[in-house]
Formats: sequence, C-alpha cells, structure tokens
Amino acid sequence: MSEPMRVLVVDSFDDAGIASLRQIARVDVRPELTAANLPGVIGPYHALIVGSDTRVDERLIEAAYNLRVIACTGSRLDQIDVSAARLMGIEVRSGDAGNTVAVAEQTMSLLLRLSSLGGLGNPFSLADRSLGLVGFGRVGRQVARRARAFDMTILVNQPRLTPELALAAGVQVADLPDLLRQADFVSLHVPFNEETRHLIGARELALMPAGTFLVNTAHTDVVDCAAVMQALHSGHLAGAALTLPPDAPLSHPHLIPVQPIGKGSHDSRARDRDLARQIMDVLRVQPPSDSLSLKIVPSDRVIPHEYTDEKRVARLMSSLEAEGRLVNPPIVAEWDEQYIVLDGATRSTALKQLGFPYTVVQVASPDREGFALHTWYHAVSSEAPFAELVERLQKLPGLKLTPISADQAHLTLQERDALCYLLSRDGAALLAEIEPGAARLNVMNAIVAAYTAWGNVERTLTTDLGRLLGQYPQMQALVVFPQFTPETVFEVASRGDLMPAGLTRFIIPGRILRLNLDLAELKKEESLAAKRSWFNQFLTEKLARSRLRYYQEPVILLDE
Repeated sequence: MSEPMRVLVVDSFDDAGIASLRQIARVDVRPELTAANLPGVIGPYHALIVGSDTRVDERLIEAAYNLRVIACTGSRLDQIDVSAARLMGIEVRSGDAGNTVAVAEQTMSLLLRLSSLGGLGNPFSLADRSLGLVGFGRVGRQVARRARAFDMTILVNQPRLTPELALAAGVQVADLPDLLRQADFVSLHVPFNEETRHLIGARELALMPAGTFLVNTAHTDVVDCAAVMQALHSGHLAGAALTLPPDAPLSHPHLIPVQPIGKGSHDSRARDRDLARQIMDVLRVQPPSDSLSLKIVPSDRVIPHEYTDEKRVARLMSSLEAEGRLVNPPIVAEWDEQYIVLDGATRSTALKQLGFPYTVVQVASPDREGFALHTWYHAVSSEAPFAELVERLQKLPGLKLTPISADQAHLTLQERDALCYLLSRDGAALLAEIEPGAARLNVMNAIVAAYTAWGNVERTLTTDLGRLLGQYPQMQALVVFPQFTPETVFEVASRGDLMPAGLTRFIIPGRILRLNLDLAELKKEESLAAKRSWFNQFLTEKLARSRLRYYQEPVILLDE
C-alpha cells in the first residue's frame, strides 16, 4: 500500500492546526524528542515542526530522507541549517509574522535604552543618527520602517541583493566594513550558520568608531561575546544589547541582556494555523518522483517474493556493469515498511549484489484500478513419461498425491490442504496435498523444484490440454495452482520466505520504461536524502526535455 504523508511535531502546537494537518497526513506529536534522538526517528516523516530550542543540523537533515518541509514555530530560524535543507530540496517555513513585528519593536526599544546610556559624549536622541542593519529579511525590513519614523539614516548590508532590498526606499546599501565605519548603531538580523558565526568579532569591532552601539537579537554566536565584552570594558563600545549564551552569564553596566521573543508574544494559535496551511501547501505539491511513482529506497528493504535464477542474476550484473544504466526500474509494492518486488527481482537482486546501497523502484498500488494478480500454470515437457514424474514427486516429504476426477479438479483447490493438481497429457488428474505437520510453502517449493529439474517448464494461463499439446508436443504434465491474492504474496515475502519462481503474474498499470538512470550517480556515497534530492532533479530535467508517451497497454515510456 502507498505510504501516507507523515508529520512529526516536537513542539507545542495548536490543536486546530494539528486537526487541519490530519486531513491529509498522519500526525505524531512527540514533544519528548530532542535533537539528539531525532535522527533515529525522522526517516519516515515528510514534515517536521520544531520550536526555537530544537537544533536541525546537517546530520539530522541527511537522516530525513523523506522530508519535504521543516516548519519552525519560533521567531528565528537560527537553529535550522537552512542551506543544508535547501540543498536537499527541503522547504523551510515559519509562522512568525507576529513575532517579526515583536522582534522589530524589541530592537527599537533596545536602541532607545542604549541611547539613554550616552555615547559620543552625552545621551542623545535617535533622530539624525545612523543605523546599520546587517541583514534585511523580514525583521530587518520592519526595523527599517520604524527607524525611518525616528528620522534615522538607514544603512543596509545584505550578502545577496534581494528584490526587497533593491526596491526599498530610504535605505543605503553598504558593504559590511563601510557600514561598521559609518553607523552609530549596528543591529544584527541574520540567520545563524557557519558563514555568520562570529560575524562581528574583534576585527569588526575595531572598525566601529568609539562610542557606538551594538544590538544583536539574533543567535548569540553571530557575535564574539568575549570580544564585545573587551570592547565594552575598554570603552570602545558605548553599549551593547546582546542575546547571551545561557551557560556563560556576562555583565557590564552598559550591557543589556536580550530576552528572546517567546511564542506567547502574539497569537500563537493564529500562527500555528497559518503554519499548518503552509505545510499542507508543500505536501500537496507532488515532486516528479511521486507523480511517476518512482522512488529511491534502501536496497536492504527491497524484498523479492519468489526465487531468482542465480545464472540470470550473474548475467545481468555483467550487463549492468558494462552499460552503466538502469533502463527499466523494478516494480514493487509497499508492505510492512518493505518493498515487495512484483516484477524485476533479477534486476533488484543484481543491484544489491553489485553493492548498490540504494535502488530505484516504481511503486505500484494494489488499490489502483487495473492492478491484478494472475497465477501462472506450468506446462512441463519431457521425453520421459508422466509416471516417472509422479514417482519423483511421491518421494517428497510432506506431500500426498491422490487421484481425482479431471472434471472436478478445479474444485479440489478449494480444499484446505490442497497445493495444486497435475493433469497428464491423456487427462488423468492427481491432487497434491500437504500432509499434517509439513510446512506448506516448503512443500510447494519442493514440487516446483522437482518438475523443473525433471523437464522443461513453460508458463501458461490456459488448462486446455488440446491447445497446450499443439504448442508443446512433448508436454507430459500441466500443473495447476490456486489463484493467489496479492496480500498472500506480500505476507510471504515480508516474513522472508520465497514463493516458487514463475507462479505469479502481476498486471501493473502505468509502468515506467526507458528511465536510463546513470548507475554511477546512484552508487555515489551520499545520504538517502541527498540521493532523493538528486533523483527529483534528474526527473525534472528529463521530463523537461522528454516526451512522456502513454500506450493502450499499461506502459509509460520516458523517451529522450
């Protein structure tokens, strides 16, 4: 069965927001989870909701092989490695519209408090002073609007020119050194990552004129707190308002500790409901791999349901190594967190034996219209007579053979102990039953192995002996099995058991052919999350330059 969307919530979240998400996804609320144990559970989830206290780093993102969106209920995204998330094709969303205003107002309050400490000789007003904003995102833009109302000159440093900055009125763009040299106040509004760690340190503080002020409402590690304290003690800085490290309390008469804006600073229920809508919008958009039912999955979760021919596997391994392409992906069904191979067991086994940690599969849904399972019958040809085959079968432990009427043979398959029946070329019939205490699947496999070794086996869907003898003149026996259900096959495979080869025939609508995947890319040592991101890009580019062709038969060709 196709897996449902799954959402993991590790922070407090509005009940109505959760109810909305449950319309399209399974939602698990687990506030006890921390950044330390999240990597072990995040894999199956498509959305993650965190607060400001949960660190979402590259290690966690690489473990999140299904993740499409990370949503933060806090006022900042400093604890989220946004660059790593976007590299994996993961959206990062925030419901902090109310908090944006709260942080901007907090910043203005801090500027007023700092100005009262004096600087440049005496206390002074904000009017006609210059404010340097490092970062011009949501918060930076709101601070600029309020600072202009105080008649301040606004200098802005933004690493990348954004449309908001290019069109903003009343601000001057400056590189960081120039901003630091010119501003009376410097306020930081950047996300925390390796590029912004200690963005303001001793060297940057030295560029600032004596008597200026520094404000940091962002992550504490955006500034080098030790360097700031030294500048305060020397009098180079007139004052600072900082988010302080929790484990290193610092104090100075001109140091104002900044309290992070909490979730209660605005209507958290409205925020959470807006965040839920954003998540639903992301989850409703199908990436190319989902729309085509293609997926990169761990090879150890791809399970065959029937025996494979090792000689055919070896030949295909040589072919795959020589060509370097996976032309047609195996077809699987999801069952009990595993992928049961319906067609392509030789391909999936060959890839596994070649050392591929991941395999590309097409996931078929048994619930889809047109999906069906038929049972093959086996026409067994040999120069030896039917009696010789019967003699071989009678030696198999756990098997009982009983003569029956050929006219009633199909009814005998409804018996509890029936395994199959055999028709000789002259119409005699034998019922194969399991003896008490014997393992049903073991005996069935032994039967197939015995007549496969005895003669040549052809698959057929008819029991018409006249037609079969016309096709196979040396046919000595027709072996007829009951019709299996998909659920029976899936249960057998999920237990680690195998059915005899050549019994099942799955009809799968919408098969994908000519994928032509580069196996060198598939074999690269990368996380599953990185593999899936690459695969979606590969499909996007392929579909952009290909014609997707549908046929009357259940086949889809991805032609170049």
